[in-house]
Amino acid sequence: MKMEIRRLEAGDDALVMKVAEDVFDAPARPDRLAAYLNEPGHFMIVALADGVVVGQCAAVIHRHPDKVSELYVDEVGVAPAFQRQGIARKMLDAMFAIGREHGCEEAWVGTEPGNIAARALYEARKEPHGPAEEFVMYVYEL
Repeated sequence: MKMEIRRLEAGDDALVMKVAEDVFDAPARPDRLAAYLNEPGHFMIVALADGVVVGQCAAVIHRHPDKVSELYVDEVGVAPAFQRQGIARKMLDAMFAIGREHGCEEAWVGTEPGNIAARALYEARKEPHGPAEEFVMYVYEL
């Protein structure tokens, strides 16, 4: 099986038509993916196994008027059959490299307290500034 970690660019949306289950929260729509990839500061890394997307990592650059730009990793997903093989770590490494290329000095990522697999992935990295921070999030329907 040929495994490839690849950064998607505008026009690569056809690559995400063959996706393993549980990589995204819901089916990826071509129009949404195209809009995402065309937006400056939006990045996506995918893991392909024989042409099928088995992992994805999405991030955006947050630019601030009062501090350095940050890379916010808002999603990491790997199909269950491909978990615990280092795919998520490789995607994060590729995404962090993109952040550095764009002048980001920090990256941040969050997960639910009960997501043990994600927490193990994030805590295993050598770069965290310290232990996980407490975080409260509110979601508003618009």
